[in-house]
Amino acid sequence: MKLDCSIDIHHLTRVEGHGNIHIRVEQGMLAEARWDVVETPRFFEVMVKGMSAERVPFLTSRICGICSISHALASIRSLERAMQVTPPPAAEAVRLLAMHGETLQSHALHLFFLAAPDFAGTPSVLPLLQSHPELVKAGLQLKELGNEISIVTTGRCTHPVSLVVGGLSKAPDKDRLKLLLGMIGERKAALAVACDFFASLDIPKFERETEFISLHNGVSYPFIGGDLRSTDGVLRDENDYLLMTNEYLAEPSTSKFTRCSRESSAAGALARFNNNSAFLHPEARKAAEHLGLRPVCHNPFMCNIAQLVECVHILNDAETLIAKLIDMDQPEIRTQFTPKAGSATGAVEAPRGILYHHMETDEEGKVVKADCIIPTTQNNANIHYDLGALARQALEEGKNDREIEKLATMLVRSYDPCISCSVH
Repeated sequence: MKLDCSIDIHHLTRVEGHGNIHIRVEQGMLAEARWDVVETPRFFEVMVKGMSAERVPFLTSRICGICSISHALASIRSLERAMQVTPPPAAEAVRLLAMHGETLQSHALHLFFLAAPDFAGTPSVLPLLQSHPELVKAGLQLKELGNEISIVTTGRCTHPVSLVVGGLSKAPDKDRLKLLLGMIGERKAALAVACDFFASLDIPKFERETEFISLHNGVSYPFIGGDLRSTDGVLRDENDYLLMTNEYLAEPSTSKFTRCSRESSAAGALARFNNNSAFLHPEARKAAEHLGLRPVCHNPFMCNIAQLVECVHILNDAETLIAKLIDMDQPEIRTQFTPKAGSATGAVEAPRGILYHHMETDEEGKVVKADCIIPTTQNNANIHYDLGALARQALEEGKNDREIEKLATMLVRSYDPCISCSVH
C-alpha cells in the first residue's frame, strides 16, 4: 500500500442513482473516508399537498420504479390509519402477495446482476453469460416470477393500479393465481442454483457493530405495518418513526443521515433477518443455516445473503397466500369510507428496508402535510461509517489501493442503495 493515496469514485456503478466514494490515505494512515450522495433533492412530499387520499398512492408509487408497490402501500396504510379505514382480509392477503412480488424481483435484480459480478471478479453481468450461464438464467427466472406476481396482484409490474385506499379496485384472477402456483414450483430450482453459488463464495470478513432497525409484529416475518424494533432493544409504535430516524443534514451529501441509539443504524434485509429470523418459513431458516447466516450478524456484506434467504421465504409464503386466495369464494375486497381529518404513519418493509410515509388529512380527505423517509436515507450514515472502518481494517491487513477500492465498492453495493429516492 502506498503511504499516500486517494481513491475517488464518481459515480459508483451498478447502483441506482449517483453516489461517490472518497478515501484518502496519508503516511499509511486513513485520513478520510466518505460516502456522498450527490442527487438533486426531489421534494415529492410537497407534490401530494392538496391531493385527495384516493389519488395519492398513484403519485407516490412514481417515487421509485423498483419499489413502486411499497410506496403505494406505505401511503395507503398511512391514509387508512389516519381516516380509520380497515381493509378486508382478502385485500390484506393480496397486498402482502404484491409485496412479495416486488421484493423478489428487486432482490433478484440486485443479487444476480449488480452484486454477483463483484464476487465473480467481472465488471458486469455480461461475462457471466459465458462463465456462469445457469446463474444468469436463474436470476432472470426469479425476476420474471417477481414481475408476474406483481402483475397479477396489482395490474402491472411497476406503478400499481389496483391498490387503493380501503383495499383493492379489482381482485386477482383465480386462473392466473393458479398459473402462478405452477410457476413458483418450477422456479424453486432457480433458487437452489442461487443458494449453491452464494454458499460457495468467500464473503469478505468485516464487522462493525451496528444497530439494525426493522418492523416487528411478533407473529410473522414483517412486510406491512407493526412496531418499530432495533437490535439495541428499542421498541416503538409505528407513529413514533421520527424517534427512530432523527434525520440530520450531513454536508456535502444531498441526502440526510439518520441515527437512533448510536451514530448510525441500518435497515434492509439483514435488519429484518436480525430482528425476525424466528418467523421465517422453515425452508428459509434451512437456507440461512446452509449459507452461514445467523442473528445477530454485523457483517454488511451478508446483506446479500439475507436477501437470498428472503427469496426462499417469499416463494414458500407466496404459495400459502395464493392457495388461501384461490379458496376464497367472492371475497370482499374494498371497504367504503367517509373522508375525515386525521394523521398517521404507514410503515412497510420495502426491499431495501423500512419505508415510512406520514400523512395528515383534512375533513375532506385531502392531504395537508406529508413526510417520507426512505430506506437508503436510513442507511447512508451506516454506509459512511462502515467505509471508514473497512478502510482502516484493510490498511492494517496491508491491502493495496486497488484492493481497498474493490472492497469499498462491494460494501456500498451490498446495501443495494436506491439513491435517487433518498433525497426527499
